[in-house]
Amino acid sequence: MFRLLFTQTAILLFPLLLNAQIFNQEEITRFNKMANNVKIIRDNYGIAHVYGKTDADAVFGMLYAQCEDDFKRIELNYIEKLGKLSEINGEIDLYKDLQIHLLIDTVDAKKEFEMAEPWLKKLMVAFADGINFYLYKNPSVKPQIIKKFKPWHALLWTDGSIGAISTGGATLNDLKNFYSKNTLARTFQKKEDFIEIQTGSNGFALGPAKTKSKNSILYINPHVTFYFRPEIHVKSNEGLNSYGAVTWGQFFIYQGFNEYCGWMHTSSAVDVADLYEETIIEKGGKYFSKYNDRWIPIEEREIRINVKEQNGVITKIFKAYFSHHGPIVAKNGEKWIALKSFNRSIKSLTQSWLRTKAKGLEDFKKTMDIRANTSNNTVFADNKGNIAYWHGNFIPKRDSTYNWTKPVDGSTNKTDWNGLHSVEESVHVYNPLTAWIQNCNSSPFTSSGTSSPNASFYAKYMAPDGENFRAINAIRLLNDDRKHDINSVINLGYEPTLEAFKVLIPALINAYNQNSEKYKSLKPVIDTLSNWNYKSSINSVATTIAVEWGQKINNSMPRVYISKGEQDQVLSFKQFARLASADQLLDPLIKTINELGRKYNSWNIAWGEINRFQRIDDNINAIHNDNLLSYPVGETSATWGQLASFNSRVFEGTNKRYGYSGNSFICVVEFGAKIIAKSLLVGGNSGNKNSPNFNDQGKMFAEGKFKNVLFYDEDINKNAIKTYKPGD
Repeated sequence: MFRLLFTQTAILLFPLLLNAQIFNQEEITRFNKMANNVKIIRDNYGIAHVYGKTDADAVFGMLYAQCEDDFKRIELNYIEKLGKLSEINGEIDLYKDLQIHLLIDTVDAKKEFEMAEPWLKKLMVAFADGINFYLYKNPSVKPQIIKKFKPWHALLWTDGSIGAISTGGATLNDLKNFYSKNTLARTFQKKEDFIEIQTGSNGFALGPAKTKSKNSILYINPHVTFYFRPEIHVKSNEGLNSYGAVTWGQFFIYQGFNEYCGWMHTSSAVDVADLYEETIIEKGGKYFSKYNDRWIPIEEREIRINVKEQNGVITKIFKAYFSHHGPIVAKNGEKWIALKSFNRSIKSLTQSWLRTKAKGLEDFKKTMDIRANTSNNTVFADNKGNIAYWHGNFIPKRDSTYNWTKPVDGSTNKTDWNGLHSVEESVHVYNPLTAWIQNCNSSPFTSSGTSSPNASFYAKYMAPDGENFRAINAIRLLNDDRKHDINSVINLGYEPTLEAFKVLIPALINAYNQNSEKYKSLKPVIDTLSNWNYKSSINSVATTIAVEWGQKINNSMPRVYISKGEQDQVLSFKQFARLASADQLLDPLIKTINELGRKYNSWNIAWGEINRFQRIDDNINAIHNDNLLSYPVGETSATWGQLASFNSRVFEGTNKRYGYSGNSFICVVEFGAKIIAKSLLVGGNSGNKNSPNFNDQGKMFAEGKFKNVLFYDEDINKNAIKTYKPGD
């Protein structure tokens, strides 16, 4: 009996012994000491409320809790930021990895960690320790690549979004053409930094004059890939008390609030990265670029990338080039194209952390003065009734006579950056007389109605955004005389009007009326659209027709950068509606009706029948199945001007459309004597399909039904399902 018990114990301890070989005794002792300073309470929705004695303890517990919910996504985010996707996905990601190596210098990240202020270094150590303790205590979890996380890994991000890489408009194809020695030249037209502008994000702030309670209200509505961010609450005895959404693997609340104020980030189109045309000569096997009257040597670096192949892993070696502006990322004719950017810095991490502890507008302004946020606009509200908006944050000063939407001459100092614009010089709004602020990845010059900033006061590169239909919708809804509370703000965010079809459908109907004999088979379809109120719903047949048809004619997608003479989304759609021929409008409608007939045996099918939310699989690339449980969704893509976004498509093996991005974490917060907040998360907080919190918010998400946020200890304890220390 004793011998059998000993054998079982040995088997159970064996994985821990293996992990002990990865983590030394000093680390394990430190892990356990920090774990004893942390308490995690899981509420009835699986949200982790993490309590730590110090900020570092809270960070340790925060990362441990995130790992419990979805370690796979945490590791994948860092695999991407380390330029190691090819090691798991093969050559398909080779040039994505090369781009990361060119833009994010891990050597600099390591140096910045060593030189960090003691308080920040403690947080970074706690971040790595929290993940590593989870791996130590859960040996059945097998990392794909990263068996031990490093503190400096926390410095591989910009501001909060894993995809927030600024390339100035140079694409992966441009990079591949240059480094694979492809002689195909590219002519640059304008910048098109990748932002999911058709998905976007919405942020609203309402001041006391606009609310029933006379308290400010903040609406937080990021639109990203589903399951991209969890919901979490972190608190310490050093003043940390922050709630909201965090991108997997980060140790600061990205979009959320504390007891004093809240912040919502929307993707920014502010010009933060530029391309330079370098004049190159070769001398003695070395390259030089012209700068004024000098020839500056091109730096050469060897980049080694491991690539998974059928029979193992091979290493591919690139000779990478850097001018004094930055890495060479493309070629245009005989010119090499260099990228100047700010894609990684300890200042970005510092700013992201400090904002979570701000105690109001003046405090928050101090964090904005760090000017290291490259990817975000910020909508703000606090408990003193202040509301504010900043369009971008990191904004280089440039000679505005140049067209910065295209590559500029790199051979002259006239195109150099001249420091950064101050926050007061940037486009911003403080406490507008209209008492409301909106940003929907749209022009800041309509952000507050008649109280909006004046475009003539700012250089074009500071706000190259056009208008979109979401902003048109938000302005219409906010510019009335209604006083709002939390519930009415939620309803506002889900108002179902599809503004774009107010432009497109009348043009379609007019084309039919002028050609009714030729297209007489379309009469019942046109009648359905003629009687439509432009609002989407699960019972609306017109929504089905309009969206399926709209996807076929939408060749005028929203633009991120608007150069002189170019049209934004709204103007582009209006021009298309005005100039399109009957064939351009009606032939795609016939195709739409035929496709619906083939798929569903009728075009007369309600939107909710084919537009579904489903979460049945915990793979990162989720699968869908028409025969398994799903929920009808009334929302559509935000492309069509609806504020709530639900991007859906047909997947392999399905006839129905399933959502994959859009509304993700949604939260509305009222800042009174006490915080009152409601939130909703796509699917659930856990990435484990066996967890009760994997899809416990799925039906709620499909119906837009929010839960109460548990922010105060009394409410958290009343709804506690599990209380434990990391490692228990």
